Amino acid sequence: MKRYAKTPIKIDKSGMRVYSTTYYPPIPLNDGDTFIYAKTGDRLENLAFKSYNDTALWWVIAKANALKGRTALFAGEIIRIPADITGI
Repeated sequence: MKRYAKTPIKIDKSGMRVYSTTYYPPIPLNDGDTFIYAKTGDRLENLAFKSYNDTALWWVIAKANALKGRTALFAGEIIRIPADITGI
C-alpha cells in the first residue's frame, strides 16, 4: 500500500510537479486492534515494522492515534495498532 498512490499531482506556479493534499479516511476501531503502552525509545516506524513488517506504514498508526508532527512516542502513552488496514 503506497501512501501517495491516489494523491493527485498538480503543477505549482513555478512549473514544478507537486502532490496535492492527501486526505486519509478515518480508521474505525476493530475488535482485532492491539493496544500497547509505549516504552522509552519507541517510534512509529518501529511499531509499524513489528506490526506490519513495513516501516513505511507508520502513518497508519499515526492516523489511528491522531498523532501529528512527531514519530517518537512518550513512555507510557497508549497506542492503538489497527489490525485491518486493507480498507485504508
